[in-house]
Order: sequence, then C-alpha cells, then structure tokens
Amino acid sequence: MKKILTAILALAVLTSFNACNDYLDVLPDDQITDATFWEESADADMILNGCYKSLTNICMLGYGPGIDAATPNAYQWANWENRLALVGDGRVASTTNLIVPQRWQISYQMIYRTNYLFENIDKIPDYDPAAKEQLIGEAYFLRGLAYDLLTRSYGGVPIVTKVITTQESKELVRASEADSWNQVYSDYDEAIKRLAKDGKTGQATLGAALGMKMKAYLYNSDWAKVLEYCDRIDGLNKYKLYPSYYGLFQPENEGNDETLFAISFMSGPNSQGSCFDRYFQPQNLKYGMDGSSSTYPTYDLVRAYETIDGSPVDPENPYVNRDPRLDFTIVRPGAYFQGQLFPTEIGKHTQALAVSLNIRKYLIETRQIVEFQSDLDFMVLRYGDVLLCRAEALIETNQDVNAAIDIINRIRTERDDVKIKPIDKGLSQADARKVLRHERRIELALEGQYWDDIKRWKAGPELYPSIVDDDNGGSVSTKFPNGYDVKRDNYLPIASSELSINPNLDQNYGY
Repeated sequence: MKKILTAILALAVLTSFNACNDYLDVLPDDQITDATFWEESADADMILNGCYKSLTNICMLGYGPGIDAATPNAYQWANWENRLALVGDGRVASTTNLIVPQRWQISYQMIYRTNYLFENIDKIPDYDPAAKEQLIGEAYFLRGLAYDLLTRSYGGVPIVTKVITTQESKELVRASEADSWNQVYSDYDEAIKRLAKDGKTGQATLGAALGMKMKAYLYNSDWAKVLEYCDRIDGLNKYKLYPSYYGLFQPENEGNDETLFAISFMSGPNSQGSCFDRYFQPQNLKYGMDGSSSTYPTYDLVRAYETIDGSPVDPENPYVNRDPRLDFTIVRPGAYFQGQLFPTEIGKHTQALAVSLNIRKYLIETRQIVEFQSDLDFMVLRYGDVLLCRAEALIETNQDVNAAIDIINRIRTERDDVKIKPIDKGLSQADARKVLRHERRIELALEGQYWDDIKRWKAGPELYPSIVDDDNGGSVSTKFPNGYDVKRDNYLPIASSELSINPNLDQNYGY
C-alpha cells in the first residue's frame, strides 16, 4: 500500500527505535511512553508501517531482481551494495558486512516492533474492532515473514514473542530449525484468522498469508501441505495469470490479479522509491541517468532459455526464435532499452562492460526515473509461482505427473505474449522434476526466487562451480570455485558482531 511510505514523520519517530546496536531493538524508555503513545489507531499504524518499510531494505527484499546475484542467474560487480556477490561466489564470512548482519538485525527490528504492538494495542481507546483485528493480522503476517527470512537465511534462530530488555537479548539461545519453522507457521496461522480477502497494493491480505505459508511448506518439502494451501488460495477465486508477461512488471499494472503480495514503493522525496532503476539500469546519457548496472544477468541464464518451437538455438542468430521471456527479462545485444540500441546507444557502466547483458525486468522504460524514486512495486509472491508450486508438489508426490505438466504448459502457453512449445506428457517423475525446475528458473528469473530454490533442492553441488562468461569467451568470475557444501553454504553465517554481543549464540557450520 502506498501509504506505507508516506508517513515520513512516523518513520522519523521509528528511527529512534534504533538507538541500541544490540541485535534486538530495545525501545528507549525516555522516547515513547504510555503517556505519549497509544492514544489513537494512527499510533499502531505507525508501528506497522515501520515493519513494512523494513522490507524495502536492500538486505531484506528491497534489492528485488538483484537478489538473483546469489545464484548463477546474475553477477554483482558492485560489491558495495549488499555483498550478495560474496554470497553468490561462496566467499561470505561472519565478518562480511551488510547482508550478513543486517538481515538478522532488521528482521529482529520487525519482530520487536510487532511484539511491542501486541503488548500495547489494547491501550488504544475506542478502536474499531474490525480494523483492530485486521491490523493485528498484518502484524502477525509481518512477524511471520521476519522469522521466515531469518530461518531461510540462518537456520534455527532465537524465538522472541514478547518485548524483552537489552540484557535479556544478550542471553538468548538459538531454537532448532524445526522450532523456528513452527514459529513461522504459527504466526502465519494467526494472520490467516484475521486478514481480509482484499486490501490495498502492498498490504498483507488473506491470500498473501496463505501464499507465504504455502511457500514455507514448499521450502521444507511438505508436499501435502503445499497442495492443501494451493487449494485454499484457489478457493478464494481471486488470482489468475496476468495476460501479458511483459506487462506484469509495468507500473501501470500494479496490484493486478496475479499479485498475492508485493513490496510497495512510491516516487517522491526522501528516497521512498526502490533502488532498481539506479542500481540496475544501463547508463543513459541521453536522459542523464547514471545507471550502474551493478547486478546484471549471466550468459548461463541466457543459454537456459529455449526456442519457441523447441529447435536448437541458431549460433549465428542466437536471439532469434527464443522464448519471449528472454527479451522481457534481459536486455541483450541488439535489443532496445528506452528506445535506444544496446549496448551502443545506451550502455553499461564502464566497470561492467565485460558482459553485454542488463536487467530489464522491474525497470521502468516509459519515463525518466530520478535515482531511488522508482515507484514500481516488487512482487514477493505471484500466482504463476503458486501454479508452479502445485505442479512441483504433484511431481514430488508422484500423484499425477501429467496434471503437473498441464500446469507447466499453462505457464508456457496461456499468456498473450508467451507462446512456446508445450511439454509432452508421459514423462517419468525424474524427467518431470527436471522440467519443473527449469521452468521455475525461467518463469521466475530475476525475481529473487532462485536462491531459495537452489537451497531447498540442495542443488548447489550440481550447479557449481559456475563460470560467469564475458563477451569474448573468457570469464569474469567463477561462483563457488571450490564447489558447494550444502551443510555450510545453504546458510549465512551469524555475524561476528552478534556473537560478540551474545556468547550464547552458536555459529553455523563451517564459518
């Protein structure tokens, strides 16, 4: 919802929550008290909006398409942004700054704020009961999402369900990974009890909570639950594939019927927009846009796109007859971006010229964007993903592989601007699994999903080492040159700064 980023004064107050550097945000006693807060519903909205705002951080979900830099899909040359280059190359350490400590810290900021809300919301007089229940549902959703991100990233984490002191935060221990996931499920359940079916763009709704709980089950290969929650999502009779794959990522189509949950951005002062056009677009001298192309697609991803009719790629004309999603996702040599030929009329940043590829998905081409003012929302979960989750569950349970292929073929043929050869039926479970995983990679390319997929599939040893090719047949980098250790590399380390604060925290294996 666009209102999330409009309450500048409210967010300024919320900044005061960050006075402590401990890994849990502890509210200073002298800044917000019962006497000055919890007088009206707007006070609760302020807390909630601060949680939504936290999701826009580039170390959370706010890096959008650039999250794929942690996978073979993309490469991040600008290591000063969120250090996903180190994650994607297998070089991350407990001393790595940005994503390693900040995903932990910001998630616990969200958890602290929601706990603070739960313990104080009853103090607000004359609160409309229905509005109150909706807000509490959103708070549970956001706390569940924070624990979801933590558990996917670090494994078992400390579980905190009440406001605690600074000293208490230094004495917490990590729960098991199973117990951490149970906390995720529990919070999503509380959200599901309360959330409305409909809401504003960027606002947690019933479909968002059902969908995110389904994705949590997917991460843990609980296929029966995945199917159950896909049924519950379809039972809402609300979501469907958007007719245009390209149009799905255009600002005029935000909040369309394919979107279950999105992070909302808006243009205007105070950097309320996303970083996408500043970080990912080419340098456009015509419009004075100093795009850094700081994360760009790899040729490994380009090669993964099929031809429309299933024929071999023509090496003399490699971009002819290809799956239309390639050009809707990537700016490649000979393509146009903002009406200019790439990479001659419009080019990449000088430090990124070794690879003539650029992100297109989630960049606005129809107007000039001032840096950090892109108002294009980022879809965390959309219905195309839900369909592929259902297909995967059908394959993994070996219930009806042909039905799964029918679903995959909907993705390949049902949109107006994507029509490629359907997959034949009659596949074995193993072959259908390969088709499904390939289709997820292509359909959801540069949408921040592939990192989680690689981890939950335990596919790292099959995919790495992965060479990042340059334009001339050489290489820019090798991701995981020494191979991928699932036990170690499926997790981020606990930051050394957190370990120094709380000696009760155990470090993850291998760090």
